[in-house]
Amino acid sequence: MLKSIKKIFLLSIGFISLGLGIIGIVTPALPTTPFLLLTSFCFIRSSERLYNWLIHHKIFGAYIYNYIKYRAVTKKTKISAIVFLWFSLSVSIMLVDKLLVRIILILIGCVVSVHILLLNTLTKKQKENCMKELMNDSKKKV
Repeated sequence: MLKSIKKIFLLSIGFISLGLGIIGIVTPALPTTPFLLLTSFCFIRSSERLYNWLIHHKIFGAYIYNYIKYRAVTKKTKISAIVFLWFSLSVSIMLVDKLLVRIILILIGCVVSVHILLLNTLTKKQKENCMKELMNDSKKKV
């Protein structure tokens, strides 16, 4: 009984964090990575099938796998994230009339930018290894 309640709880948290992670892709103030990592944490403890789906997903899979294995993202991901972050924040800052809100948005942008820049950068070899490992793992599952 407790095991099934734990599984339902973990699945619920996993799906909620997946939804927030997806929203975070297009919302600069909502971080994507922590939510996707929480999703993988919940799924690996509650559903091997859902974890495999997530880790082999064409959009999220390599990103999550690289972060879990190497604690790193690609240089392209860093650049894209920072450009998209500041573009979105700039639009928000222009639409807001309150100075305090503008300052808070700028501070959030600075903190998130520093976090992104401090992430390890995935090397070409690590990226190739990741793709090989994911492909081999996919073949084993089929």
